Amino acid sequence: MKNILILADGSIAKHFLEWVDKKRVAENHYYVTYYHEEVLPEKLGKNITLIEADPTSFSKLDKIMMEVSYTLIFIVMQDIDDAKYALNNIQLLDDKARIVLVNQWDNETVGEGLENVTLLHADDLVASHLYDHLPNVPVVAQNVGLGQGEIMEVHVPFGSTYAFRHVGSILQRKWKIAAIYRNDKQILPNNATMIRPNDTLLILGKPIVLNGVYKTINKRIGLFPEPFGRDLFLILDLRFDHDNALIYLKESIYLLEKLEDKKLYVRILYPNDFKLVEELKAYETEHIIIATCYDDKDIKMLIEYDIQQYDIGLVLNSIERFESEDLKETLYELRKIVYLFGDDLLYNIKEAIVLMENEQEKMESISSTAFDISESLDLKLSLCDFDPEGDFDSKKIIIEHYETLTHIFGMDIHIEQKIANPIRELDRMIDVMQIVAFEKELNTYHFMRLISTRVRDFLLTTRKHPKLLVPFALSEGQ
Repeated sequence: MKNILILADGSIAKHFLEWVDKKRVAENHYYVTYYHEEVLPEKLGKNITLIEADPTSFSKLDKIMMEVSYTLIFIVMQDIDDAKYALNNIQLLDDKARIVLVNQWDNETVGEGLENVTLLHADDLVASHLYDHLPNVPVVAQNVGLGQGEIMEVHVPFGSTYAFRHVGSILQRKWKIAAIYRNDKQILPNNATMIRPNDTLLILGKPIVLNGVYKTINKRIGLFPEPFGRDLFLILDLRFDHDNALIYLKESIYLLEKLEDKKLYVRILYPNDFKLVEELKAYETEHIIIATCYDDKDIKMLIEYDIQQYDIGLVLNSIERFESEDLKETLYELRKIVYLFGDDLLYNIKEAIVLMENEQEKMESISSTAFDISESLDLKLSLCDFDPEGDFDSKKIIIEHYETLTHIFGMDIHIEQKIANPIRELDRMIDVMQIVAFEKELNTYHFMRLISTRVRDFLLTTRKHPKLLVPFALSEGQ
C-alpha cells in the first residue's frame, strides 16, 4: 500500500479528487488535506482519508507528515501564496519528499529548480489539449514512455497513400505500426494486415521520424512512388547497360516529368567509357543529379547508402543489373518499388497489366500502386485472369477489391477473363507494362519451370515488357 498526500484547494483539486475516487486504485491510500469543504466531491471511496487542516501552518503539516510516511505529495492549490508556504513547509520537514505541484498561475518560479519537484503547468496542459484538436495535427502520448511524442496516433484518411497497403509492404525503419483501431476494435497487425481508410494507427518510434510518417500518411494518392519513398533512383551499370544507358536515362527523365515535384538521382557504376559518361552528365539539372563511382568495391553498400540518403521510393535498372551482386535481395529488404527496363520503351507504353493469381494477399498488396502509376502515366489499367483451368470463381474477392479502388481513384479498370496460359498471353501483348508483386523468390531455376504457369517463374527471363515490382511480404508463418 502506498500513501499519497494531497493538499487540495480549488476547482482543479476537486476534479482531481473525483478522478482519484473514480479510478479506485486499490494499492493506493489517499490522505486529502483541505480547509474549504467546497473542494470535496459528493462521494469518496474508502481508501480516501480526509484531514481538515491548513497546510500553510508549519505545525499542522508537521503533525500530518509525522503520523504517516508518504510516497508522493501533491500540491493542488488555487492560491499562489498558499502553495508557496505549503511547499516551503514540506521542504523544511523533508527535503527529499517527492512532490507534484500544479502551477495554475503562469508563474514559473514556484518550485522551479527543485530536483524532487515535478511541475505541471495548467495553462500548458490545456493549450496542449486544445492544439491536439486542430486538424492536421498528430495526437501524441504525453504521459506514456518518455512523453516526447514517441507514441503517436494517426488517422488514415480516404485517399491516403497508406490506404489499401499491407503492413508488411511498408518499410518501418526506426518506427513501427504497433496497433490498428477499426470499428472500435483493436487489431495487432502482421505483415498481411491491410490498412484501410478510416483506420487509426498507433505508431511507435523516434518523434522526428513519426512526424515524417504522419505527413506521409496524410498525403493523397497520386504522389507515386510514395509511401515507399519520395524520389527516383536510376542505376546505370556500364558493364551491362553501356549500349542502352542513354535510352534508360531518357526513359527515367520521361517518368520524372510525369510525376509531381520529384528528383531523379543517377548512379553510374563501372564507368568504362568516359565519352559516354560525359554525354550522360550533360543531362544533369537541378532535379537530375548524376554521380559516378570509380571504385568497384562495396557497390552494394554504396547503393544502399544512396537509397537511404535521398529517400528513394523507386529504383530503375536493367534486369542484368537487378540480378547482379545481390541487388535484388537488397532492394527487397529495403521495401522499394523497382522498375525493370524492357525492349518496349516507357514513353510508348499504353497499358498497365496485372496478371491475376490465386493469392489474395499478393494481389491486394500491389493494387493501390497499380492504380497510382496508371493514373500518373495516363495508362489503361487491365486486370487479366488468364487461367488454364478456367477457375474464375476463386478470384471473385480479388476482383471486388479492385472494383472498390476504381471508385476511390476515380478510374476505370478493364477486367478480362480467359482460359489460357498467362505467360503466352502476356508474350502476345505489345506496348504494355507488367505490374507484379516484388517477392523474395522471383524465379525458380528448377526443371519444373518447363511446365509452370506462375508469373514469377518467368518474370526475369524476358526483356520484352518493362516491369514494375511492388513490395510484398508474406504474412508470418508462411
